[in-house]
Amino acid sequence: MKTIIQPSQYFKSVLFATGITATIFTGCKKIEVQKPATSNIQNASSLDSRLSNRPNIIFIVGDDIGYEVPTCDGGQSYATPTLDRMARNGMRFTQCHSTPTCSPSRFMLLTGKYNFRNYKVWGHMDSDETTIANMLSLAGYTTCYAGKWQLDGGDASIKAFGWQDYSVWLPFDVGSEENEGSRYKSAKIYEHGAYLDTSLTSGKYSDDMFTSFLIHFMDSAKDLNKPFFAYYSMILPHGFCSPTPDDPEYATWDFADFQTDKKFFPSMIHYMDKKIKEIINHLAKKGMLQNTIIFYVGDNGTEPNIQSLFNGFLVTGGKKETTEPGTNVPLIVDWPGKITPGVSNAFVDFTDFLPTLADLGKIYPNPVDNDTTLDGKSFYPVLISDTGKTKRNNIYDAYSQYPTKSPFVRWVQNDSCKLYDTSATSPYYRFVRITKGKPDPAAVPFMDLTPEDKIARTALIQTLRHYH
Repeated sequence: MKTIIQPSQYFKSVLFATGITATIFTGCKKIEVQKPATSNIQNASSLDSRLSNRPNIIFIVGDDIGYEVPTCDGGQSYATPTLDRMARNGMRFTQCHSTPTCSPSRFMLLTGKYNFRNYKVWGHMDSDETTIANMLSLAGYTTCYAGKWQLDGGDASIKAFGWQDYSVWLPFDVGSEENEGSRYKSAKIYEHGAYLDTSLTSGKYSDDMFTSFLIHFMDSAKDLNKPFFAYYSMILPHGFCSPTPDDPEYATWDFADFQTDKKFFPSMIHYMDKKIKEIINHLAKKGMLQNTIIFYVGDNGTEPNIQSLFNGFLVTGGKKETTEPGTNVPLIVDWPGKITPGVSNAFVDFTDFLPTLADLGKIYPNPVDNDTTLDGKSFYPVLISDTGKTKRNNIYDAYSQYPTKSPFVRWVQNDSCKLYDTSATSPYYRFVRITKGKPDPAAVPFMDLTPEDKIARTALIQTLRHYH
């Protein structure tokens, strides 16, 4: 069993800065982090004031959703009315990039670090990592995780990584995900250190249960008068493609045998959108919507057996490929009355979420300013101003699905070209011109580079060398 780790020195300082007392367990040793030596009444009043001014945060991750899927991004094959409404009311990003597969993407998202720093084994996060939830819980947020875990360690790791409440699928590394059984109907769901009895899950759809769990959690947080951070790692629409409860085939479909039929993919997209709508409607009903910021992002490209119409041409899902369809994912952020509605072409990669949430949660100093191993750049300025800028001029990535078996593929890109690091075998790198929704074309020979290409290449090489 993993031990619950101490927070880093930076996160200890957050406790003192926010005036919070925490009790942290590591092994059998208890460590008390005390309030500063000032009036308890003044501290309590000051803390209540600070917490009341912080927004609730809901972070929703769709599983295997490429940029070409939502209608608001240009998709033409699916119905996504809730995401479209979020995009109209909030901010839609055109240049958000993940890795090509889920586990390395989620490592980046949760820790603010590129994979070469901390990603070693698929589906297993080392207990010495500090996550977004550690940061926010230590700063006074009540936290919850629902959906696919896939980080191993069960209850010990979930709590060590900062989540106070949870309901998850795949709490332990069981090798192939199929060894855990159906992820949709009658799924094995893990709460409070144990799997739920099958009488509570039989015949039920996992994302129905996770949505209900989150709604109950949000109500509980409201009763506590504390801001909350709810992380919803949706099961949908990851393969195997199968009917949802809205489809007549649901009652008789053999989920245990992993049947798949891509004709159900549009229904799965619509059902995902429907679950998000339930959460938003509940927030509105309870009067919490105005003080809640909602993120929606895909974790990597769509499954390669799915073709989708996008801006007039067919896009083949790019999951597992380091191409535009493999890494360009939808990102929509909605915060009623606080975000200037619009479309942003700002570059965002998955390391950027941690510092952005630090700014949103009013955590100062921002951890990225004090930890040289963190790589993200906050895009909070973009959210609060249509002229806001980030510190990111391009997108870097280092990807290997299984680092012990294959080296990291490293590249840097902007909105029109990409440079792969081939410096181990070639002095020229591999330069390609990219188009949204389409695979990488053939590399441009060095002698055929235009003056504009050469300027871009020089800038991208500088970023590659920075991370070497």
